[in-house]
Amino acid sequence: MHIHFSLPVLFYTYPLYVVDNFDIPNNLLAALRKRLLFREDATVDDLIDVIEGNRKYMKCIYVYNKIDVVGIDDVDKLARQPNSVVISCNLKLNLDRLLAKMWDEMGLVRVYTKPQGQQADFDDPAVLSTDRGGCTVEDFCNHLHRNLVKEVKYVLVWGTSARHYPQHCGLSHILHDEDVVQVVKKKEKEDGGRGRFKSHSTAPARISDREKKAPLKT
Repeated sequence: MHIHFSLPVLFYTYPLYVVDNFDIPNNLLAALRKRLLFREDATVDDLIDVIEGNRKYMKCIYVYNKIDVVGIDDVDKLARQPNSVVISCNLKLNLDRLLAKMWDEMGLVRVYTKPQGQQADFDDPAVLSTDRGGCTVEDFCNHLHRNLVKEVKYVLVWGTSARHYPQHCGLSHILHDEDVVQVVKKKEKEDGGRGRFKSHSTAPARISDREKKAPLKT
């Protein structure tokens, strides 16, 4: 245990192997000016999380460039580190891996639309996110139009999220990347209709509009 004058004193009921006064940032110690009691072998990040409960962490990817000018052993060592991707912009090496890693870390999901009676549109997918907005059928409908959810009767889904092709799904169904969705809307009622009778007639409106037949031959 290390004691510094005018700085907090560390007390603990559990052996500390990770953190001590020398590991805690000086600005954090100066701001606290109180005694700290540890009941577990915590890290500096754990201490910061307790003090600043509203702190949020952002996802990141460590990208190491110029792998074409270093040895293979160094490249392998960097590539094995967490959240790391090695690339070469000059030779355009491993850029597809970087793109896939970015896509996975952001939780993006591509969903293709299929109009009724037509082929699926694979050129302009709707991009959803698991972290922002969600990836359910309802989220997909809201992405297309905010009032579409009210008109949905059911949807047909092709892809890895479906048990069979196509699968009838509701609004709570969770979509996967590169799923194909066809939205089936509720049938619109004819305006002014009463019951099962039509609201208009195809018969001529007036007697003068009726087609005159030729007189019978006698």
